[in-house]
Amino acid sequence: DIVRGRDLFYGNPQESTQRKVLDDKLKDIFKEIHKEVTNGNKDAEERYKDTKNYYQLREDWWDANRGKVWEALTCKAAQDANYFRKKPCGGGKTATEGRCRCDGANIVPTYFDYVPQYLR
Repeated sequence: DIVRGRDLFYGNPQESTQRKVLDDKLKDIFKEIHKEVTNGNKDAEERYKDTKNYYQLREDWWDANRGKVWEALTCKAAQDANYFRKKPCGGGKTATEGRCRCDGANIVPTYFDYVPQYLR
């Protein structure tokens, strides 16, 4: 949610301050990505018109990289680590196995990142 610019939980004031700092840093990062992606590319310039928050660019980046983020989050997980949700790659009948991945593949076994945070 934070990467996608959709984090709705604001928490206490100290946490809000840190969240603002983080969001500002992410905007700087996506500003640089925006520069590279749109450099001479009219279609990209049209798609990524938002140069204040970069919401569309964040969404597209997340869509392209969520598997790698999941791999990074679980790379140190025990080989027998399980995730409570029945895995989509197991026909919904078994829990994830092997570092919370489907058959060792880099498939994210959750769709929570597409559920608004307040509904999780």
